Amino acid sequence: MERLSPLDAMFLSQDSASAPRQIASLAILEPDDRPLDHDRLIQVISERLDIVPRYRQVPRKVPGGLSTPVWVDDDAFDISHHVRRSALPKPGTRDALHELVGRLIARRLDLDRPLWELYLIEGLENGAVALLFKAHQALVDGSETIDLAQVLLEETAHERDIPHADWSPRTGLHGVNLVAATLDRNLRHPGEALRITEHNLGRVARALPFLRGPSAPPRGILSAELSRHRRFASIATDLEEFRRVREEHGGTVNDVILATIAGGIRGWMLTRAEQVSAKTSFRAMVPMSVVSDDGLPTSLGSKVRGHLLSLPVGESNPVVRLHQVSYALKDHRETGSAVAANKLANLPGFATSTFHAVGARVAAAESGRGHQIVITNVPGPQDPVYMAGEAVAEVYPCIPLSGNRAISIGVTSYRGKVFFGLVADRDAVPDVAVLAQCIRDALAELVESVSAKGSRAPRGRQRPQR
Repeated sequence: MERLSPLDAMFLSQDSASAPRQIASLAILEPDDRPLDHDRLIQVISERLDIVPRYRQVPRKVPGGLSTPVWVDDDAFDISHHVRRSALPKPGTRDALHELVGRLIARRLDLDRPLWELYLIEGLENGAVALLFKAHQALVDGSETIDLAQVLLEETAHERDIPHADWSPRTGLHGVNLVAATLDRNLRHPGEALRITEHNLGRVARALPFLRGPSAPPRGILSAELSRHRRFASIATDLEEFRRVREEHGGTVNDVILATIAGGIRGWMLTRAEQVSAKTSFRAMVPMSVVSDDGLPTSLGSKVRGHLLSLPVGESNPVVRLHQVSYALKDHRETGSAVAANKLANLPGFATSTFHAVGARVAAAESGRGHQIVITNVPGPQDPVYMAGEAVAEVYPCIPLSGNRAISIGVTSYRGKVFFGLVADRDAVPDVAVLAQCIRDALAELVESVSAKGSRAPRGRQRPQR
């Protein structure tokens, strides 16, 4: 009997219509004469679910609150409930894709079924198809259970020959049997039982307004009372542009990405006639991979720890803005605990979506630190990867919104590109496409600052690996 960790149980209990606790990723496949169809996708997924048995399980509550919910096999599992298809109206524009993704990521998962969905989206321009992966934050912890996209990934167009056995659900964990099994586990693992008790007490405290104290109203352009609806926007940029800026001004590609986002938020605020002063800044939660003891573990040997960064939105000079970000992250790089980007991207079986999922978990677990936006940046492979035999062309993270945070940004580099996925509350941020364009413009500002003579790292700086 496996039970949910206190963190996973928290995600499950906090799931609501306005804040569904699910991570998503959008993969666009390269156009093909024989594009991936629904039947073949179901066949591939069915063959691989044995690798991730959690994808056939549901969380079941234990009577009397003796434990966090436990994972049990879904005796009515039907893969057709989880692998679905949708289509864009002709001509299948990128705007239409954004609109559909916004609707799908806002839709709550059915908590009485295994906590994931996969949509095959057909009808894109040029005959391409896309895959939208959705998984609950209680499901994908990056350690025991990885993201389904990682299970599908291949390094070649030839699919792996994976042994497949007929599956039948294990039964018996109901009612009295479930209570008895829970009591037995509590006696054998008293430390675990104590953590469960602390979790239950915390839930009670959060449920009592007079213990919580009055909640502060949302403040600022990045904050809002969340609605039930979402918007999505994407940006595809060239990795070489970020590298050129890094070579000229120092720091890392990650620094350039964060400075670009800060500049994009600044430009977006100006389009809204928002007041921007030299002191304007926003607290960003930026999860980073580390090799130290603290943080949430992953199945690939590293851990992910939250880093709180002040985005210098008030700085008008893009180069100074970049130096401010680089200086703020200097300590992280110099501690020796940071994991090099190229090491992450070259890990066997690496999937960016799993690391984004862990990053989102870290940000949610550290919500008490008062950040106003979550930004996850995960370097991906620079060689092509494949899903169900089809080459992946683009990949965009979709980081969930929670609290009063109206915008989240996920970034992934892959095959010489840097892909940004922007998730926003539909009511609070009707102009998320404008924000996306402002981020693109902020990158152009930094590229323009690069000298025409070529780029070399400034003397005295050690060139980073990324």
